[in-house]
Amino acid sequence: MMQLTKEQIQNYNDNGFVLLTECFSKAEVQRMKMRLPGLFAENTPKRVLEEQGKTVRSVHGVHTTDEIFQRLSRHPQLVKPAIQLLGSEVYIYQFKINAKAAFKGDVWEWHQDYIFWRKEDGLPTPRIVNILVCLDDMNEFNGPLFFIPGSHREGMIDVMAQKTSNQSQTEEECPAWMSNFTARLKYSLNQELVGDLVSKYGTYSIKAPAGSVLLFDSNIVHASPNNISPFDRAVVIVTYNSIENIPLPVPNPRPEFLVSRYYRPVEALSEDNLLIENLILQ
Repeated sequence: MMQLTKEQIQNYNDNGFVLLTECFSKAEVQRMKMRLPGLFAENTPKRVLEEQGKTVRSVHGVHTTDEIFQRLSRHPQLVKPAIQLLGSEVYIYQFKINAKAAFKGDVWEWHQDYIFWRKEDGLPTPRIVNILVCLDDMNEFNGPLFFIPGSHREGMIDVMAQKTSNQSQTEEECPAWMSNFTARLKYSLNQELVGDLVSKYGTYSIKAPAGSVLLFDSNIVHASPNNISPFDRAVVIVTYNSIENIPLPVPNPRPEFLVSRYYRPVEALSEDNLLIENLILQ
């Protein structure tokens, strides 16, 4: 699969997401997973920990420093569907690895993505797509992704920002952007609103084997519960933005590793690029 079918595009437009199973081989997934321990061990601002301060929750922007994840960000299995859905050339807006560790991975509250990008980054429109790659099986036990299918048709739900930082922490210890990635999200949806949306649209839990690809709209309401299982659940999420949807200037822009200002269109590599040794990137 490198081009979405009409049915897949229709499912994406109707439901706000489409799941494509087993797009990457076991060998490709293993090559990516081998990079995780080293990346998680790097004590840099790109790394976000769970609230207990030990377990890695996410790492950001590593496609600029890690060759294997740079290759993934330019893989035709991701780039070509992004171009199809957005109707233009695309660039990488955001790249992150979310690691919901066995027994320790914490909740992601109900939220939409676009409100963060609109309010924090000045993104003009939701002409942007998330593409998730499963590095582990995602099942009912290990904190799967929950969607409210069709909720993207509500558009951006303009909720008030929550106060999430610990007042005892300094800006250096907990920078302002950190509240977009902790268990207490800045723009989370309240229980009453989520209840109304679920009554209207229902809910859906993603179950997918490692190597699967999930494309989802920036306005779909989603969440994930704690991982209390003995099974890790790591995913890569590459967010592609249309080159016709460049963010407007904002007073305090977030770091480059969170929001790329490198607007050059992505050029797809070959389909087997993850397995090629000594690939020369341009």
